[in-house]
Amino acid sequence: MDVRRAHERYLGGDPAAGIETRHAFSFGPHYDPGNLRFGAVIACNEEHLGPGAGFGEHPHSHTEIVTWVVRGELTHRDSTGEETVIRPGDVQRLSAASGVRHVERNAGSGPLTFLQMWLAPLTPGGDPFYEVVRGIADSTPYALPEAGAMLHVRRLSAGERTAVPDAPCVYLHVVRGDVHLDGEHLSPGDAARLTDTEDIEAVAANAPAELLLWEMRGA
Repeated sequence: MDVRRAHERYLGGDPAAGIETRHAFSFGPHYDPGNLRFGAVIACNEEHLGPGAGFGEHPHSHTEIVTWVVRGELTHRDSTGEETVIRPGDVQRLSAASGVRHVERNAGSGPLTFLQMWLAPLTPGGDPFYEVVRGIADSTPYALPEAGAMLHVRRLSAGERTAVPDAPCVYLHVVRGDVHLDGEHLSPGDAARLTDTEDIEAVAANAPAELLLWEMRGA
């Protein structure tokens, strides 16, 4: 188990424009050859946007992009014709495939925090695809076969336990609350990279917690 703390993330974005980004992996001008990916995950960005702030139209290709809103509302528009507002509890997926352009913005009056995870597809190319699952239920897995991955959303009450998937490779991110994981204490924004998991449990500490777990084929 490799634990990465929230404060160890690389700070990016454009604070003057109301954008603060915390990168968990090598990204853009921050190049770390020892931290390029884990399993299929190649980016896990925690984005903080002030009211009116956002990312203008920009391209993506050969990437599976999954977004999870922590607080606020994210307005999304892309070149496939989709325009949606994403709220906490929704899973948004944009399969960039051979190429797509999109805009992301905080059109609301309050702050916006969202987690955006990029996964490498097993086979590049194809047609772009967009999907939103509204209010995904606790313990309902979201399959991403294009990347050989499965997303598990867990919302735990204080003291509640959840099994970590038995898999060659698991990426666990704490969205909110504090969690005990195999002797480690994890706080919001902390993540754990696990290989060959078996009989490992995550336990919410003294308050409710929310976890995102990527179950993947291999590291």
